[in-house]
Amino acid sequence: MSHSEGSPRRAFLRSCAAAAAGLFASGTLSRAEQLLAATGPEDPEVPNEEIARILREISDGRPIRRGHVSLDMPLVAEDGRVVPVIIETDLPMTAENYVKAVHLIVDHNPDPHLAAFHLTAALGRVSISTRIKMKRTTWVRAIMQTSNGDVWAGYTRVLVTLNGCG
Repeated sequence: MSHSEGSPRRAFLRSCAAAAAGLFASGTLSRAEQLLAATGPEDPEVPNEEIARILREISDGRPIRRGHVSLDMPLVAEDGRVVPVIIETDLPMTAENYVKAVHLIVDHNPDPHLAAFHLTAALGRVSISTRIKMKRTTWVRAIMQTSNGDVWAGYTRVLVTLNGCG
């Protein structure tokens, strides 16, 4: 594809982003719609008000941007009772700027906010390995808050073949 073929798409995306920013600033959008406007076109939708509330609390109203978060887990979980997860980042861990919290959210679990890990710059490198339970096929979100106020996310949709929560 040449640059000229991609230009209308880029112009359209810029226009959409500008329109969403204008609606966000004017207060026209609801809080859940504001969260959706802050995500990119390939990010998962916010499925319900509970997830919207959790994301609002974590982000403190700041935009949640995709990137800097590696969420390594199987795309198909044969047993939802034991699903391995590894969360890593390329973000710095210095006294001036570090990942201060990592949140793990499973959209359609009975308790979707599965874990919150609170970190300090002394940790050095963020690499969290754990196992989670998943009730059904859904999106898994790893949300990172930095000390300078940025909020980053990584997403993976996992197909669960055996219910792990019930």
